[in-house]
Amino acid sequence: MEQVNETLVREFVFLSFSSLAGLQWLLFIVFLLLYLFTLGTNAIIISTIVLVRALHTPMYFFLAVLSCSETCYTFVIVPKMLTDLLAQKKTISFLGCAIQMFTFLFLGCSHSFLLAAMGYDRYVAICNPLRYTVLMGHGMCVGLVAAACACGFIVAQIITSLVFYLPFYSSNQLQHFFCDISPVLKVASHHTHFSQIVIFILCALVLVIPLLLILVSYIHIISAIHQFPSTLGRHKAFSTCASHLIVVTVHYGCASFIYLRPKSNFSSSQDALISISYTILTPLFNPMIYSLRNKEFKSALRRVVGRTI
Repeated sequence: MEQVNETLVREFVFLSFSSLAGLQWLLFIVFLLLYLFTLGTNAIIISTIVLVRALHTPMYFFLAVLSCSETCYTFVIVPKMLTDLLAQKKTISFLGCAIQMFTFLFLGCSHSFLLAAMGYDRYVAICNPLRYTVLMGHGMCVGLVAAACACGFIVAQIITSLVFYLPFYSSNQLQHFFCDISPVLKVASHHTHFSQIVIFILCALVLVIPLLLILVSYIHIISAIHQFPSTLGRHKAFSTCASHLIVVTVHYGCASFIYLRPKSNFSSSQDALISISYTILTPLFNPMIYSLRNKEFKSALRRVVGRTI
């Protein structure tokens, strides 16, 4: 027993950027600027929605929650990654790895269900406009966000428990820049097919169920829009949904690439490259897509800036 305890893994080493030693300062500067821009963009969006009373509607409530989620999402991964880019030894404790994985999964899963809630909001706004304020009251909006967080918490708790219940005796080197499911499973000394199947099914459910709800919402939305008498009305209705559809496509596209494909199809370096897209670039572009395509938000932002000046 003493010999086994001495070989237990107490920390993990990230190797994702080890082959890019000459570029680590450049990567640090690029990722730091992107991270600061993401924080600044989300802070502006949240502040504008809070300060402008005209934006106190369900759609902007969900946008503010989305911006908070994106900010927390990057905070879990990017600061540690930036620190590691400047460090000789890129390590994380066993407990720290488990906490990072749980928080990342919690926010990512909640994000999936939040997008489904936003799809339902668009469905009610277009298909039942006269009852919109009744059906999408404050209590309903808070309830949808709470349900999304609860689902994310449960899934993250189960997956993290299944992964870190496994024994880690031999290798502690992760071919990644944060504690994602696949790279951690690869260094486990022993893992059953049962745990892998459960993790895959949970990941599939987190992606498929919200996506199906979104598809059902948009089937009804498209059917309702085609019944609009004016071309202008149809164009305006489609434009309010375009931002949501873009964000849904990017989110589910990247997540499906990572979690729903056969593990032998891509190398660890390709996994890391795809992960950078949804941990750094997606949180940067998602709020911008929503805000910059929205004339009402841009008008509100100009008023806030004008008052500040």
